Amino acid sequence: MSANLIKQKDFDAIIIGGGACGLMCTVQAGFLGKRTLILEKNTQVGAKILISGGGRCNYTNLYSSPKQFISQNEHFSKSAFAQWTVDDTISFFETYGIQGKEKTLGQLFPVSDKAKDIVRVFTDLCADLGQEIKCDADVKSIEQTDNGFEVVYEKHGREIRLHTAKVVIAAGGLPIQKMGATDFGLRTARKFGLTLIDTAPALVPLTITGKDQQWYEQLSGNSIFCRVWNDRASFEENILFTHWGLSGPAILQISSYWKAGEFIYIDLLPNENITELIQEERELNGRKTLLNYLSGIYTRKFAEALSGYLPMEKNLASLSKTDLEAIDNLIHNFKVKPAGDKGYDKAEVMRGGVSTDEISSKSLEAKKIPGLFFGGECIDVTGWLGGYNFQWAWASGFVIAQNI
Repeated sequence: MSANLIKQKDFDAIIIGGGACGLMCTVQAGFLGKRTLILEKNTQVGAKILISGGGRCNYTNLYSSPKQFISQNEHFSKSAFAQWTVDDTISFFETYGIQGKEKTLGQLFPVSDKAKDIVRVFTDLCADLGQEIKCDADVKSIEQTDNGFEVVYEKHGREIRLHTAKVVIAAGGLPIQKMGATDFGLRTARKFGLTLIDTAPALVPLTITGKDQQWYEQLSGNSIFCRVWNDRASFEENILFTHWGLSGPAILQISSYWKAGEFIYIDLLPNENITELIQEERELNGRKTLLNYLSGIYTRKFAEALSGYLPMEKNLASLSKTDLEAIDNLIHNFKVKPAGDKGYDKAEVMRGGVSTDEISSKSLEAKKIPGLFFGGECIDVTGWLGGYNFQWAWASGFVIAQNI
């Protein structure tokens, strides 16, 4: 292998990772007249942007605020979100031709429904601003020097060494290894003596095993609007039954607040009272069976699956007080103990990461290592499903750009 040495003066900063945070950082740095280099392991930048939202890219959320983020320090993200707001995100993309449309719950997508349009904004701006991107660049090490850092990366079997005053770690988290995800950001933080918060898959489907697995398998494909909660959070969105357990937006959301061994609870008919509904129906048609009645609320398949728990063949008029209590408890307080989750390959994001105690909330610079910055998913800031994590990526990229 041969080695090249590029002098420190060539770049104001080297950015490790060409995802949402890294791309925003390099563009914003370019606006300030700073020259940066992105080193991206994949063959193209924005790999996770391109697959997000089924290729449509839910690039922010109209209701984004620090309240929708999980962190050991709930106040940490406030500074970044004050410096770069949702309005800033919307204005930025509109300036470069991306009009947004709201889907549900504040989720904003490009009118074109094409994630590649989001990535094109950044690649075009990088070209216009003279910012450099090197793909297929596998960073091997970052070493502190008297004047900053030496970054060593490999490209096509060739080892290249770069000197720079500042380094930005925007290498993402552990989910979706096939998209190039690695633990590089975490390893780098650990190498420099920074504390890490335990990591885990987040926004991830939950699995059911053992004696209950077959019950969930038979319902695979059924989607129901529910309220899902535990003692830390509550979400009202659809859940999806699968052959291995539970998925859907509400399950992905609660997974970020769930730990192995804990229960989650599901209200299968939120904002309604099943006992009152049955009382009303029995006055009109008391001969209707409970099975037929629930088949009008849910799918027939789902109603039949409840036969093991409820007196489905009884007509409504003959339901006892005990029967109604059992129905109410099952419908409004369905109790589930997941066996686990589907892991990083099915997770949207990673929970945990570099401790916020180690990072300046105003600049995102490591307190112990001047010139070393962390942004995006590798920090212990994890957003809800629905564009929140992109908003954090854009905001953190902006903040770092102001300080490199």
